[in-house]
Amino acid sequence: MPTYEYRCHQCDHRFTETLTIDEHEKNPTPPCPKCKSSEVKQVFSAVSVVTSKKS
Repeated sequence: MPTYEYRCHQCDHRFTETLTIDEHEKNPTPPCPKCKSSEVKQVFSAVSVVTSKKS
């Protein structure tokens, strides 16, 4: 499942949510867990990918 990062513009709190793609499409900006504000924006971050070793 993808992990999405968010930042609240009200209290500057950064948080992550692990959501299915369907859940994310239905509610792309969850409320801030700290102050409950809806002034939340998604933050794009680095991605780490692990692949299998080729023989």
